[in-house]
Amino acid sequence: MTLPQRLKSLDVFRGIAIASMILVNNPGSWDYIYPPLDHAEWNGCTPTDLIFPFFLFIVGAAMPFSLAKYTKENRPTRAVYWRIGRRALILFGLGLFLALFSLTLDFWLNGAPVSKFATIRIMGVLQRISLAYLISAIAVLNFERRALWILAAILLVGYWLAMQFIPVPGYGAGNLTPEGNLVGYIDRLILGQQHLLGGKGFDPEGLLSTLPAVVTVIAGYFTGEWLRSQPRQSRTSISLAIVGISCVLVGHLWGFVFPINKQLWTSSYVIFTAGFALLLLAACYELIEVRGFQRLGFPLEVMGLNAIFAFVGSGFLARILIKTHVGSGSNAPTTYTWIYQQLFKPWAGALNGSLLFAIATVCFWWLMLYLMYSRNWYFKI
Repeated sequence: MTLPQRLKSLDVFRGIAIASMILVNNPGSWDYIYPPLDHAEWNGCTPTDLIFPFFLFIVGAAMPFSLAKYTKENRPTRAVYWRIGRRALILFGLGLFLALFSLTLDFWLNGAPVSKFATIRIMGVLQRISLAYLISAIAVLNFERRALWILAAILLVGYWLAMQFIPVPGYGAGNLTPEGNLVGYIDRLILGQQHLLGGKGFDPEGLLSTLPAVVTVIAGYFTGEWLRSQPRQSRTSISLAIVGISCVLVGHLWGFVFPINKQLWTSSYVIFTAGFALLLLAACYELIEVRGFQRLGFPLEVMGLNAIFAFVGSGFLARILIKTHVGSGSNAPTTYTWIYQQLFKPWAGALNGSLLFAIATVCFWWLMLYLMYSRNWYFKI
C-alpha cells in the first residue's frame, strides 16, 4: 500500500493550533477573559497552555515526511544541514523582527527613547520553535530510534535534576518560584535581564527551558514516524488515544514532584501536554484520514497550511493597532481598544465583547488565509 506523503489531519491539527493561538492572543481587553482562554498564573495547565506545545509537537510530527529521504539509506549532506539551519535562522529572525517592529512603532509613533532598542527581547515563541526545531532535526538525522529515546529521557530527567539540585545564588536549590528558579538565573547571566520579557528577571521562553521543549518536538517525530507505517484505520486512532491517555496520567503523576508548569516547561508538562496532543491528533486522524470527513476539516486545513504567516501577520497587525491611537491627547485610546469599545463592548458587554473581538480576529485571518489558499500562495521557509 502506498502511504500518503502528507497527512491532511496534521494540517487540520496545525490549523486548530494557530486558530487557538490567535484567539487567546487577541482578546478585546486583557481585563476580561474567560479563564480557559488565559494561561495558568504559574503552576497548572489551562487549555491555553496546551497551544504552544501543540505547535512544537506538530513540528516534530511533520519531520518524518520532510526528512524521510535523509533518515534511511542516504546520509544527510551539507546542503540538508544548510536548509535546516536556514529555516531555523529565518524563524529566529522573524521572532526578533516582531520584537524590533514593536520598539520601532513606539519610537516613531509615541516618541519612545532610542535607548529602548537596547532592551529588545531576544527570546520568544518563534525563537523557541527555531531552536527546538534545529536541535531536534540534527538529532533525528544522526541518531537511531533507540538513541533518540535515550536523548529524550536524558533531557527530561536531567532538566528535572538540574532544577532540583543546582543552587541559585540567594535562593538555593530546588526553588521553582518566578524569582528564584534556575531558568531565570541562567537567562540573566547569558542574555541580561534587560533582554528578558518585560525587562523582568524571568522569561517564559528561556534558554534552559528550551531543552525539554526539544523533547516535545521529538515526541511529535516519534508519532509522525509511526503514522507513516500504519494503515488508515480506526485502530490507528485508538492506539494514538491510548498512548495519549497514558501520557496525560504519567505527566499528572510526575507533576506531584515536579509541578506542571508551562513557563518553566517542566518535564511533567512535556509528558502531560504530549498526551493531549496525541488525543487531539487521534480525533483529527479518525475524522479526516479514516472516515474521510474532508469538508469538515477544510476551514482548519486552510489555516494550517499557512500557519507561520498567520502567526507573524496577526502579530504585526496587533502591534500596529496597539501602538496607534484614535484621536489626540494623553487619553486617546489605542486603535485596538477603540475597536473593542465601539464595535463589541456596547452590545455584547465587557466579557463577551472581549471574546467576540478575539473570534472576529480569527475570522479575519481565516479570510486572509483562504484568499491565499485560493491562489495557491503558501508561505514556506
